[in-house]
Amino acid sequence: MQDIQVVLVEDHDLTRVGLRAALQRKPGIHVVGEASNGSQGLQLLQSTRPNVAVVDIGLPDIDGIELTRRFRSTQSDEEAGKTKILILTMHDSQDSVLAAFAAGADSYCMKDVSIDLLTEALRATHEGNSWIDPTIASIVLRQVRQPQSAAALVEEVKTVAISAAQPEVEQLLESSPLTERELEILELIVAGCSNAAIAEKLYITVGTVKTHVRNILNKLCADDRTQAAVLALRSGLIS
Repeated sequence: MQDIQVVLVEDHDLTRVGLRAALQRKPGIHVVGEASNGSQGLQLLQSTRPNVAVVDIGLPDIDGIELTRRFRSTQSDEEAGKTKILILTMHDSQDSVLAAFAAGADSYCMKDVSIDLLTEALRATHEGNSWIDPTIASIVLRQVRQPQSAAALVEEVKTVAISAAQPEVEQLLESSPLTERELEILELIVAGCSNAAIAEKLYITVGTVKTHVRNILNKLCADDRTQAAVLALRSGLIS
């Protein structure tokens, strides 16, 4: 089995060096690159296409959430899902968790986690499973139980611009309601799944997923998947 190719994007030199040294000692993990800010990190991800990118949420210039969103927007359908993103954060703030979730991150981990647990999170993420720190998981669960609160938080973060107000969304959906399958796919988009991952979960082809995604974007008047995800949270379509 090939080693898991990992990229580290962390602005604190001592933290980054420590992570690299600790991970390199773990069997089956190979750190192939590192960056100290968001701009460098985005270029590194685009050039190396690692299996997993460990991204600090509090980066200078481009933060980890924006880096994730920009990187996801550059991936082709064939590339989608090949590079997983594990967000590292010092704070379990609700707005950051929801924004990262909407931007397309795969896993979420607190910075004070042990190296063994981080390794476990890396392996799980590489295998296509979302690994969520227990502290963060409780926040996500709490917000799922309070969809209006979650929507308000995502709107406040303004990860992407949403031009339509909720009444306008309702009018759009009255004229062109989402089908049961489209709602199912929209929920997976909100969860950060790629087209390939959605196809695998629903046992349909990637081409069929693309068609459904295109229909969803048209019905919601959304420019991209991220905008559709935030709009779904904001309007209460996904709860």
